[in-house]
Amino acid sequence: MTAERPALRGLADRLGILPSYRDVDGRDHFTSDATREALVAALGHDASDESAAERSAAALDREARARLVDPVRVWREWAGGGPALGVRAAVLDRRRDYRLELELEDGRVECVEGRIDDLPDTGEVALPLPCQPPLGYHDIRLVIDGAGGVRRAEQRLVMAPRTAVQPEGVLGPRKAWGIWANLYAVRDRGDWGHGGLRELARLGEFAGAAGAAFVGINPLHAVTNGGLDFAPYSPVSRLYRNVLYLDPESVPELDACAEARAHLADADLRRLRAALESAAVIDHAATLAAMLPVLRALHACFRRDASAERRAAYRRYRDGEGEALRDFATWEVLAEHLAGPDGPPDTDWRRWPERFRNVRSSAVAGFRREHADAIDFRCWLQFELDRQHAAAAESARAAGCALGIYQDLALGSSRASADTWMAPELFAFGATVGAPPDDYARSGQDWGFPPFDPHRLRAAGYRPWARLLRAGFTHGGALRLDHAMSLLRLYWIPEGRSGAEGAYVAQRADELLGVLVLESHRAAAAVVAEDLGTVPPELPGLLSDWGLLRSSVLYFARDGERFRSPAEYPERSLATAGTHDLAPLAGLLEGEDLTLRHRLGRPQDPTAFAAARRERETTRSALLDALRAGSFIDDADAGDLRKIRDGVHRFLAATPAVLVGVALEDLADETEPVNLPGVPLERHRGWSRRMARPLAELMADPGVRVALAPLRERCLPDRERR
Repeated sequence: MTAERPALRGLADRLGILPSYRDVDGRDHFTSDATREALVAALGHDASDESAAERSAAALDREARARLVDPVRVWREWAGGGPALGVRAAVLDRRRDYRLELELEDGRVECVEGRIDDLPDTGEVALPLPCQPPLGYHDIRLVIDGAGGVRRAEQRLVMAPRTAVQPEGVLGPRKAWGIWANLYAVRDRGDWGHGGLRELARLGEFAGAAGAAFVGINPLHAVTNGGLDFAPYSPVSRLYRNVLYLDPESVPELDACAEARAHLADADLRRLRAALESAAVIDHAATLAAMLPVLRALHACFRRDASAERRAAYRRYRDGEGEALRDFATWEVLAEHLAGPDGPPDTDWRRWPERFRNVRSSAVAGFRREHADAIDFRCWLQFELDRQHAAAAESARAAGCALGIYQDLALGSSRASADTWMAPELFAFGATVGAPPDDYARSGQDWGFPPFDPHRLRAAGYRPWARLLRAGFTHGGALRLDHAMSLLRLYWIPEGRSGAEGAYVAQRADELLGVLVLESHRAAAAVVAEDLGTVPPELPGLLSDWGLLRSSVLYFARDGERFRSPAEYPERSLATAGTHDLAPLAGLLEGEDLTLRHRLGRPQDPTAFAAARRERETTRSALLDALRAGSFIDDADAGDLRKIRDGVHRFLAATPAVLVGVALEDLADETEPVNLPGVPLERHRGWSRRMARPLAELMADPGVRVALAPLRERCLPDRERR
């Protein structure tokens, strides 16, 4: 029998490791002491036995007793009164005279001095601020002088709006719709074998002309494009973008750059580009190798011949990004420098020579000096990506997409990433993020990247969270938060254990949300929370309260086998037929994903495969029943995949959801999934399948216009509808 571990359990509770959770079927799962011990260690504390757990708890007590104020406070606009600085009474002792400085975000400093006459035995003393701060980030500095000497403390004050930006602020009272796409999969002439920002601009123009309000895309986060490092949801940085989305032929210096034009005219490169563009699967490394000589030549021309306006724009971009851009570029060059001959970049900085593991080391500073040109090239690539991204967003808005680009923020960064190298202190490296077992993955899911340590993130005043959100919102009119349950709790798996051995770790939801809605207002962009999976019961109300839209996915919107009617969809949501983790609609209906999994050996048991096929047939029948019940299809349409797709679009258009998204891949009759959750990339090269039909062909297809007709109609005023 396992010995009781009260000290361990108390410490785990204190650190936010939840004792249990309830799964999607209503079953309770309890956290084991082995998992508690491992996750406590990941959070930087020793609980290897009861004595160690007691010592760790005592150290936390001492730290709390020594702290005058919390490191951060988030104040929500609607809250009554105004914020004050809470000072712990138990820490004050006999110190009474104080000076409080409030440095506002614009640099102004307001001061107030006073004396604390009445000191309660417990709780906090509320010190008034010298003024009511506006929305934004502010810094409070406190000096208390008393018999015991002078004590100082600082607090980050976040003044947050009541809610996130609402789509109606841009759209007015009408319901809206958009097209979402896996941008890398979009095929078009001259695309280098990988969809990019040029294709995004064209898609935005088409969507706007068709009456759409937005174009949704996958995360554009940076990956190395070497080996198997190309999954957009496990990037090397969430702050910067993947160079394969660049269009070298849209760089302004091209016309005056003879060397770049010579590269483009080279017969070997032209043959390689043709092969890459016609391939069914992206060859990330080959595409990057083809693009880089052209981009290096363009960078050289930029440094030599760029206009004063372009040079000034580059300086502004570098100054605005600050150390983060320099560090990211340094990491890229170091990873390439330390790679083996002809091998992919060595991204795992924890295996690098020790002198290069610390971003602030003298060795890294020396490397920067020695490789300044290579680092400047990487910075310039991000500058040009940002320019082309902005141009694509402006093109979409000019074409009529009121919300512009609807972007996607991945949940985490790879363990071997620039993000973890630049700020290792923020991450809990003894754990990985995932999801508990469910019908989707019976053994749970381990996504392989480390979580933020919520305590260290808070101690940093949520500055890294704000910086991350700012990058995600850039040039967008809406932002999707992947796995939004992480605002409330996140499933941590001890490193090296199975997905079933994890536990949830609580987050300070109100503080994370406060920063989120502030950044939403600064970007003038709405927020869509992806709330699918094991959803805590309090999450929907929390999202609603803060003005975040939920995700309503047709395939999952069921009660048992019954598909919910359009009227049952929440208004404050984005409604779609599927997600990037599901096969396109035609593939789902035909069981293409099941066949692919079976071919890959999951499940290997023919009986299990047959059972999965029967279950899918039941789901298809239930969907057809729902479509017929709403008169979205006729009985004669049940065997026609295109008519079913069009019926699904009519179904989605009939929901009260403020936003509806239709998949470009459904419009193109794609069947194969871009991703098979739980199947490693070594077994199936996910995130790489290209669309069969080029974008120009889809834009000219009368069938696509027919498929979009019910979506266009939902945006019309009532008097103009048929």
